[in-house]
Amino acid sequence: MEHSGAPRRGIIFILSAPSGAGKTTISRAALKAIGGLEASVSLTTRRPRNGEVEGFDYLFVNEEEFIRRREAGELAEWARVFEASYGTPHAALDRAISAGYDILLDIDIQGARQIKASYPRDAVSIFVLPPSFAELEGRLRRRATENEAAIAERLRRANEEAQAYPEYDYLIINADLEDSLTRLKAVVEAERLRVGRLREEFAPWKN
Repeated sequence: MEHSGAPRRGIIFILSAPSGAGKTTISRAALKAIGGLEASVSLTTRRPRNGEVEGFDYLFVNEEEFIRRREAGELAEWARVFEASYGTPHAALDRAISAGYDILLDIDIQGARQIKASYPRDAVSIFVLPPSFAELEGRLRRRATENEAAIAERLRRANEEAQAYPEYDYLIINADLEDSLTRLKAVVEAERLRVGRLREEFAPWKN
């Protein structure tokens, strides 16, 4: 499936953020609003949250199956986060690049580093931050899904993760969903036009 109007390689768009910054909301909105952008479905060993759908949000597997796939070299990246394992299968990324369609990864900083290392030519990284630390704390508390100790740990980790934004290609401050979505769409459209993404055989003026 080709979306660019010219033969090009597919693009891996990486979206990362501290917990509570809103990247999952942005990711879901982007998949609906940006044509030609498909979701990468990660493996995870954690239990499904309310509203999460098997095969759409994640592929839920047990620890033994996760380890098997990891040791078989099937994962492009993996990480251990909050007592659960997460990973992205190589196969889906390789298919996207080869077929010329774009894929969106909602992954953490550890995973983003691994993807950028494995796919330096084809990966574009975007970091999402909330307007302030106070706003992040408010969002986590409004979820009402965790106890005080868990919230405190997420805030500590979020403060550490926020320092990683200079490693990324783009930064979005998520104060408003529509504005953030507009900025993400601009990144996607610009990256699709890069000459460096054209396939080597593309020659628009060759007779």
